[in-house]
Amino acid sequence: MKIIADNTIPFLKGVIESIGEVTYLSSGQFTAEAVRQADVLIVRSIDKCSRAVLEGSRVRLITTATIGFDHIDTAYCAEAGITWKNAPGSNARSVAEYVLASLILLSLQTGEPLADKTLGIVGVGHVGRWVEQLCTAYGMRVLRNDPPRAKEEGPEGFVSLETIAQEADIITLHTPLTREGQFPTAHLIHPGLVDSFARKPWLINTCRGAVTDTDALLQGRATGKIGALILDCWEGEPRISLPLLAQTAVATPHIAGFSADGKANATRMCLEEISRFFRITINGLDKVAPPAPLQPVIDLNAYAENRVEQAILSVFDPRPVDHALRQAPDQFESFRANYHHPREFKAYTVTHATATEAGVLKRLGFRVF
Repeated sequence: MKIIADNTIPFLKGVIESIGEVTYLSSGQFTAEAVRQADVLIVRSIDKCSRAVLEGSRVRLITTATIGFDHIDTAYCAEAGITWKNAPGSNARSVAEYVLASLILLSLQTGEPLADKTLGIVGVGHVGRWVEQLCTAYGMRVLRNDPPRAKEEGPEGFVSLETIAQEADIITLHTPLTREGQFPTAHLIHPGLVDSFARKPWLINTCRGAVTDTDALLQGRATGKIGALILDCWEGEPRISLPLLAQTAVATPHIAGFSADGKANATRMCLEEISRFFRITINGLDKVAPPAPLQPVIDLNAYAENRVEQAILSVFDPRPVDHALRQAPDQFESFRANYHHPREFKAYTVTHATATEAGVLKRLGFRVF
């Protein structure tokens, strides 16, 4: 079996070699010539699996270590008999923890408490459910918008996008990028919707850049309709809008899902799909696991105030990568490829918490001693 894999997918080397001949490529090397003799591709979102790349190859299976799959020409795959598999839910908790940490940072910087704020979640799938769980545990009121789920499950528990525009203090986006069908999401956040924002919400995008219209975001900031922007996903990335970068409160290079836990989950799911498809055993799946944190214990006595918030930011603080991106936005993809993958809350034990602090931290997933 010949396997072509993206060379930045972690925890893969030393495991996948047991079942075939493996070639590791950088994103720019995924060409028609490079993949022509491959049976399997293991890719990430930057690796474009288009007709031009796939046509004439012997590729039978594409696995992507991502939730999204808009980088795969699924229509051509169906036509050519190529099976593709994504990794739904693999990094959902990572994205949710990014959302909460970024909101906490902005809350501390602005002096606006998050407790009792209304959070509008647009897209309540794997990621949106985790966002709901964490932000509810932190004391926020949640509004849920998900037209496909509302159609399938009934409207109870869901609200319209217009309701979120009117009532939400914070709007966070967790939809796939779709351009067709009954519920397209491309430019879901458009100038008309932004004009209808009633509470100057903070807007967060950690799904796909094109779910938002860059001009609409700039317009919203210029008119005051958008109170603050937290952007991890950008239209046109890796070539991002510099005017938009200047208008963000938190700016990161599409790394919200890049926890070590999420990366290990995605790699393991790719390997499991290969195992199922070819009906073979892959040894060493237990090795696909993140390393322990360098400092797995968080002592709340190290902090004089905002102790829960400081514990969260000690696990993930967006400021270093935010600063790096502002200094060198042209290095967007390099920052992604060389990102230090943090562990998730569950990898940490917190000591010296009060009963109230312990209750919140446990609900967020920390171990408390």
